[in-house]
Amino acid sequence: MPATAAAAAKTVIVADDTAFVRDRFKAALQSAGHRASTVGSAAELLSQIRSGGVRIDLVVLDLRLPQAQGVALVRALRGIDGFEAPIVVFSGTIANADEVRELSALGVAGYINEYSAVQHIAPALAPHLFPDRKNRRSSPRVALGIPVAYRLDNTIAAALSLNISHGGLAIRTTNPLDRGTTVKVRFRLPGATKDIDAEASVAWTDRRVGMGLQFTRLEPVDQAGIDDFVRSHFFSNRKA
Repeated sequence: MPATAAAAAKTVIVADDTAFVRDRFKAALQSAGHRASTVGSAAELLSQIRSGGVRIDLVVLDLRLPQAQGVALVRALRGIDGFEAPIVVFSGTIANADEVRELSALGVAGYINEYSAVQHIAPALAPHLFPDRKNRRSSPRVALGIPVAYRLDNTIAAALSLNISHGGLAIRTTNPLDRGTTVKVRFRLPGATKDIDAEASVAWTDRRVGMGLQFTRLEPVDQAGIDDFVRSHFFSNRKA
């Protein structure tokens, strides 16, 4: 592996009690050049991190693992000396909005749908693997691939979204704009009958992934529509 690629490679633990989920995430991360290992229980996860043999850059976590669950599991991870890696939680394993607030207080970095399309997994996790390059949105994000048109002066470009949240959206493009650039964006949520027009600022860029747009001006009715969409999809496919 070239030196530049080795420097960019990160080490990730995928913790889920379902082999299908573990294997998909591991394959997607390895295809992106990262090192990924998997565990199927809380005991395995805690043991691997406590061993301290390898620096861990990210944990992608199922909150309903056997032997320890929910907020208590995150507290146990945060109680391990020297463990400071970001934790991203599988959104379908969250019980309710109260748990989201507790997780936020514990510093959980973000959320991802465990059934995200394989091509969306590495881009969705990139803000947590390379935090210095991204402006991470703390609100829940929903993986979503819809057409997005963005305009800078008299130039209009088209792209596909990667995810959307209360505060903005990430889009896939090989020609991202400079950070701080102000653009006008237009997109339509699935099932909606009209487009959403907004102004946004480029919050992060990565030529391998795309760029993140943070909303700076949005009509209240459109903000409400985005929030309703994120809420309804964020808790979909939740584990019992």
